[in-house]
This record gives sequence, structure tokens and C-alpha cells, in this order.
Amino acid sequence: MDPFSQLILLISVVSFFFFQWLFHSVSPWASSRISPGFLKLTHKQKIEWNSRTVSTLHALLVGLFCLYILFFDEAVNQDPVWGDPTLVKINGQGMLPYFANFRLLAEFSTPCVNQRWFFEVLGYPKSSRPNMANGVLMAAVFFLVRIAVMPVYYSRMCSVYGTEAFYRVSFGGRSAWIFSSICLDIMNVMWMHKIFRGCYKVLQSSRKSKAESQENGKTD
Repeated sequence: MDPFSQLILLISVVSFFFFQWLFHSVSPWASSRISPGFLKLTHKQKIEWNSRTVSTLHALLVGLFCLYILFFDEAVNQDPVWGDPTLVKINGQGMLPYFANFRLLAEFSTPCVNQRWFFEVLGYPKSSRPNMANGVLMAAVFFLVRIAVMPVYYSRMCSVYGTEAFYRVSFGGRSAWIFSSICLDIMNVMWMHKIFRGCYKVLQSSRKSKAESQENGKTD
């Protein structure tokens, strides 16, 4: 096994034990102090809670890796189909490194999804300020990392289409890449529509409730 493969193996093993430590020790300890409601959860809910805590940290780390690769990694930007830098191998090996890491930017929306579950299991009403703030943030982040970036993604795809590097990818690989990208973005648009509608509905309901309470106060 070459030295770099040994490094990747070492990083994988260390990451596994690090996230296990976060799941079994750090998350329960920190959560019980930050949110007393954690202690009232069922055993199954605590497992889900700790899993989502680790998921949030993992999503942020992966997202930051991707940003660095897309903005500063010359090998990937010069050859988005076959670029072979070290950080891409750490973040996931294979062909199409630019496009694979571009897709992983979607991980930035995971913390908001997890936070929504935290609020729900703690009994926060949907109209509460923390829940609404998280909902608005989730809609904004989802739009930025999944919808607003589509023109950049597909313009880069078009720029490599038909090149020698493009045809070095097998027909099955090219078909899977293009077809899966289109299908995923159709779903992203559908999810964005649902998120926007839900966010708008909650905000309108909150405004209506405030107006009614003010009106009742004046009447009293």
C-alpha cells in the first residue's frame, strides 16, 4: 500500500473513532447542559438527538472542505473531470471531482433540518421565534446551496461537454452523471417550493396572530 493510501486509511479510522466519541460522549454531555429538555427525552429520541448532533458537525466540515476545494484548489478547477488533488481524495475519491464536491455543498442545509427536529422534539410550537428564525434560515440556505448555484453547475457542465476529458468517462458514467443531476435538481426545485410555502404560511400565521392580539388588547 502506497504512503498516500495509508494516510487516507488512517484518516478514515481516526474519523470513525472521533465521531463515535462525539456520539457517545460529547453530544450527551454538552446537550444535557445546553438544553435541559434533553434529559426528558426517551432513549430512542436521545439516540436520534446524538446522531443529528454528529450529523450537523459532519455536514459543516464537509461543506467547508467543499468550499475550499471549489475556490482554491487549482487541480480541480483546471480539470473538473479528472483533477486529482489531495483534498478531494479526503473528501471522496473518483472522477468528476469538481461536480461531486459542488453537489456536497448541499450539506450546508443539513444543520437547519436537524435544528428543526431538535425544536420539534423539545416541544417548541411552529410559531415560536426560534422555530421561525430557523425556518427562514433553512429556506435561505437551501436556496443558496441548491437552487442559486444551478447556473454555475450547469455552465461548468456545458464547458466540459464534448471535450477529451468528458469522453474519457465511460458512457454509463456520463449518462448517470447528467441524468442524476437533472433528476436531483428537479427534486430540489420541488422541495424549495414546499419549503417556501411552509415558511410563508408560518410567517403569515404569526403576523395574523400578532394583529389579532393587538386588536384584542385595544378592545380590552
